Amino acid sequence: MREIAFDTVVKTVRDMIIYSGTDLPQDTYDALAQAMEKEKSPVSKEVIRQLLENADIAKDEKRPLCQDTGLAVFFVRVGEEVRIDGGLLRDAINKGTEEGYQDAYLRASTCEPFSRANLKDTVGYNLPAIIHFDLVAGDKIDIEYAAKGGGSENVSRAKVFPPAAGKAGIVQYAKEVISDAGGNPCPPITVGIGIGGTFEKAVISSKHALFRDIGSRNADPEMDELEQEILLEINKLGIGAMGMGGTETALAVHIESNPCHIASLPVSVNVQCHSSRHTHITI
Repeated sequence: MREIAFDTVVKTVRDMIIYSGTDLPQDTYDALAQAMEKEKSPVSKEVIRQLLENADIAKDEKRPLCQDTGLAVFFVRVGEEVRIDGGLLRDAINKGTEEGYQDAYLRASTCEPFSRANLKDTVGYNLPAIIHFDLVAGDKIDIEYAAKGGGSENVSRAKVFPPAAGKAGIVQYAKEVISDAGGNPCPPITVGIGIGGTFEKAVISSKHALFRDIGSRNADPEMDELEQEILLEINKLGIGAMGMGGTETALAVHIESNPCHIASLPVSVNVQCHSSRHTHITI
């Protein structure tokens, strides 16, 4: 049994959050640069140029990429042959989250649902983190982190279709969700789609799909083809960068598909803004 110190996890999570708050991932930066080259609208082309300039300034001056520094979302795969020495893994992740958001001067965004009272002085600074655990073989802990802002999360949707809806229904639904969203999620966006499973499995899968590197291809040829079809249809909508009109509304569509019940077809569409802050590390 391998032991990992509680404080090692805390420091790892803290450093991930600080880095992600100011450094746009290379896959996203490259995809924006490619979108700027392909964009047909001069206005949206200039908007993307400014987004890239903003990313450069944030990285060079170590300032937040966006004022909405989001809620902390983690997908954590825990090896069966590893244990945390000195505390619980969940507590270590939450402590690292609080330290990272405070030390990087990132906004505390968690609040009570109805009073809207900020929880930084009661529950903790931008706590609790949203953590999805999975138990796997091995003696390592694999941590994926993303900052999920309100603008993109607010336009995400889920629906359980009858099986007869098929691929055509999924394509149409994705188009409807993005069309209704318009410029609100700050495009160019990345679109995660979860298909199958149960209602909650589809939603979690659509969120996790956003972590895949932009530019990578789906290992399932059928899903890869569906991703390309949906991306084409979304970019035909003409929403453009920050809703200014143009040809490059989405940078990528990523699908995670799961087996489902014979009587249902759950589908979730989760949206991420141009500031796709995510990182991954293995301890």
